[in-house]
Amino acid sequence: MAGNAGGRSSRTAVKRKKEHIALFSRGLMDINFFIIVITLLVIGIIMMFSASYAKALSESNGASGMTYAIKQIEMGAIGIAAMFFFSFFDYRHFANPKLAISFFVLCVILLIAVLVVGITEGGAKRWIYIGTNFQPSELMKLAVIILFSYLIVQNYDKMERFSIGIVPFAVLLAIVDGLLMLEPHLSCTLLISTVGAVLMFVGGVRWKHIGILAAIGGGALALLVFYIMQSEGITYFATRFQSWLDPFADEKGGTWQTTQSLIAIGSGGVFGLGLGGSRQKFMYLPESQNDFVFSIVCEELGFIGAVTVIILFVMLVVRGLYIASKARDKFGMLITIGITIQIGLQAMLNIAVVSNLVPNTGISLPFFSYGGTALIMQLAEMGIVLNVSKSASIDG
Repeated sequence: MAGNAGGRSSRTAVKRKKEHIALFSRGLMDINFFIIVITLLVIGIIMMFSASYAKALSESNGASGMTYAIKQIEMGAIGIAAMFFFSFFDYRHFANPKLAISFFVLCVILLIAVLVVGITEGGAKRWIYIGTNFQPSELMKLAVIILFSYLIVQNYDKMERFSIGIVPFAVLLAIVDGLLMLEPHLSCTLLISTVGAVLMFVGGVRWKHIGILAAIGGGALALLVFYIMQSEGITYFATRFQSWLDPFADEKGGTWQTTQSLIAIGSGGVFGLGLGGSRQKFMYLPESQNDFVFSIVCEELGFIGAVTVIILFVMLVVRGLYIASKARDKFGMLITIGITIQIGLQAMLNIAVVSNLVPNTGISLPFFSYGGTALIMQLAEMGIVLNVSKSASIDG
């Protein structure tokens, strides 16, 4: 009997190993998704270079206009290496509770460190200097996706219960959102909360429970914003709200950035002023290389160029969700949905901000905006999606 049990155990182990090998030898990465990512990255670096040229010249006393572009290319190279690494790294390792929980706790510690020793720029404290500016909130986006996906898979049959499908996730979001709003980082707070809610809904949480969570979260967020405005003054939020309601109300003061962004977008017309032809990037539009790079895209490439970029992001989201629908396990499906929605929603929010559809919340455009931490993390996330696509049943 013992021998038979041992034999069955051995055969079971061999069978699982063969299934594991077969799972990750079914095909190559999804080439369509890969091409879309690389296309966005190349266009993004070119446009960031154009948008940053004048600023780089002003900071280097005319020595070089390539400063930002060189740094972005270097970060892009590291990001591509990370993308290929994670495209070969078995994504199911992220479902290990020790890894998922430890990564989340590490990100929480880093967010606390930002509040203590962080760097303040533009009225917000979001970076830690470690030889270069490092933004922990970019890591937290992935940490939330991984931890939520793990918890949902572990409780998949019980997600309809309020105590299982809402309470633990609400507590986690409260911790993250509270720390982010103390920076303050409203856009990242909304982004992470929305992605978390999407994952919970896909995981089986009831609409009614999602509505309750949204109401509680919205109320808590409003109270936190009120607290920050009372304790630190109303300048940060009030100026952005004023810029949204009337971007030309104080065009030489608090609404200057929004005003210049709209001028840049309007100047592009249908076909644009041509690559490198922007006028607003010559010290008129603040952060033209960062959060407002899409304004320069509109000015230089016009309506046609802007729509092309938007279509590429739509294609990325559609293909990402298609890969998720073909994933062979729930965890792969969930992390792919989370990453895809995160990138798509972030792009949508950035475009809405620069065109003044929503108040300026300080959110970057994926693959386009200057920033090493963000670019590396975004490409690493693309690698995870590509890894899922390798094991997915995708025909074309």
